[in-house]
Formats: sequence, structure tokens, C-alpha cells
Amino acid sequence: MAGTQKALFLESKFGEFKLREQAIHKPGPGQLLVQIEATGLNPVDWKVQKYGIFVEDYPALIGTDISGVVEEIGSGVSDFSVGDRVVFQGSWTHDMAGYQQYTLADAAITAKIPPQLSFEQAATIPVALAAAVAGLYLPKPHGAGLVAPLDVFTRGKYAGKPIVILGGATSVGQYVIQVAKLSGFSPIITTASLKHEEHLKSLGASHVLDRNLSSAALAAEVAKVTTAPVETVFDSVSLPDTQQSGYSLLADGGDLVLVLPPAEQVKAVEGKDIIPTFGVWTLPHSRELGVKLYSNLTELLGQSSIKPNRVEVLPGGLGGVVGGLERMKADQVSGVKLVVRPKETV
Repeated sequence: MAGTQKALFLESKFGEFKLREQAIHKPGPGQLLVQIEATGLNPVDWKVQKYGIFVEDYPALIGTDISGVVEEIGSGVSDFSVGDRVVFQGSWTHDMAGYQQYTLADAAITAKIPPQLSFEQAATIPVALAAAVAGLYLPKPHGAGLVAPLDVFTRGKYAGKPIVILGGATSVGQYVIQVAKLSGFSPIITTASLKHEEHLKSLGASHVLDRNLSSAALAAEVAKVTTAPVETVFDSVSLPDTQQSGYSLLADGGDLVLVLPPAEQVKAVEGKDIIPTFGVWTLPHSRELGVKLYSNLTELLGQSSIKPNRVEVLPGGLGGVVGGLERMKADQVSGVKLVVRPKETV
């Protein structure tokens, strides 16, 4: 293994991405060194560049949907071996980000990839699944405080309760549908472009409604599906208009889970909560759930209880990231996850 690697740095706040060389990292206690086989692109990546949010130290490395092969094992790690195929969520640091060829992983929140999944499929999972699981199952105020369906004893707990998922064809929305199914929610109602109806029903949605419905029309269609109170709405789009639509659907005591901050015009009233979620497992309030998720993730994937997003692989390794982010910024990606193979970088 060479001593250096290629990495795609965001050079400055509001700046450009540039390929550079940096040292290959050494795993510390509880860590794995992973050669990255696939890295998924996320909408937040272009927002970091365009709006200068979340990152303060530059040059910066980002990219957090990662799969690869274990190259070296730090002290105290007993559950992994060199050569294991693994998937995990990175972080925006020079040693743990995904827009490079080698990175470090926290072994406690890393899972082995079952044989039937490719590296590219696995790289669609970490960030979007984290948002789905954190939003529904972290304790309030960080999530809706529901019981996570991560073992046979907690599956189906919410049988007979409806859930509405706005943006079911988004990466996050597809995982919300699947964990809602594990939780037993019924009916599972989602909005999307109707061209995705068959796929979303294969993931567990019972009803797919046109994403272009007005707020009033959406409420009318939901009322046709269920007369039970809607106590959980997950807005995986979280634009001001979808937030307003989602909030208006809630029954008293209900929760609207968002993947973006609450819009100013969406005013909370007593008895209905607005919960912005942050799907990161390294925070004190989230780590326990993250460790539990990853201890069960290999089994969930192997049983196809959790299925990956559909994949589009971009050519050119890390050189394909910038064009992919531009497509995402222009809203030219629908129903698939863009993935690069850092090893192919020239």
C-alpha cells in the first residue's frame, strides 16, 4: 500500500473542489482503515459548497456515504478482519471523510456488507438511513421518540397506525418507508412522482400520491385512505410548502419530522411538534441508537428488510463528483443515488 492517496478537497468557503494528495491514515484504537470502493453523493455536499454551511475549517474533506474493504485494524477491535467488506457513515474530517481513496471508520458504527449487495449499493445506505432512523426513533427533541424496530421484539409495534412520508422517492424517503414497514405502520402513505409508484410499493408503501397535489388536495386524498388520526408525518423534502402540507395533516399530539430546519412560516401550535432531525451517530444523544442500528444492519440487509437505493455510477472516480453535485443542484436526479468509485481517480 502506498503512503499517499488522492483526495478531493473543498479548497475554501464557497470555493472549488480540487484533487490533491494526502497521507494515508493510521487507525487508532477502535478504528478501521478502509480502502474506499464506493462513495455516495448527498445534497448536503453541494449546499456546503454553495452556502458555506456546516464546515468552518478549510481545505475541507466531505462525503459521508462509504463502503470499502478493511485494510488495517486498530487496537481493541475484535469483530472485523482484514479483507472484510464494510459500510459506514463517515464524517467531515481529513481522516474520516469519503471523498478520498482511504479513510478511517469507527468500528462500533460499521457493518459488514452481505454477499448479495455490491459496494455501490451499500454506499447508498448510511446517511439516508441515519436520517430515517434518527428522525423516527431518537428520543425527543432529537426525534419522534418511537421504539426502533431493530430486533424481533420491537417489530410491528405501530401496527394499524398510519404514517405519511413526503418525498418517498428521495434517498431518505425510501428508507423511511422501509423502517416504517418494519415498525408495522399501516397504511404507509407517501408522495412522489407517480413514475416511482411501483418501486415505492415494493419497499413497503401502501399508497403513492402525486407529489404535485396541493395541500388541500393531499389532505383530501389521505382522508380517503384512512380515518385514523395521522400522528406521524416524515417530510424528507422539507421545503416550506411541504412542511406546511405535512403539518396540516397532523392530528393533535402528532409529530412532523424534518430533514431541514423549520420554515419560518410554519408555526407550531400546542400539541403538535416539529422535529428537525440530524442523522449523525457520533453525538452523545445519538450514539447508542447508532451502535444498535449497526449491530443489526448486516442481518437487516441480508434479509432484505432494508434494501439499498437504486444506483447510478459516475465515471472518473473522484473526478466525477463535481458534475454529479451540479446535477443534484439542478434537480436533475430522481429515484437514484449517485455513486463514485474513488479507486478509479486519475
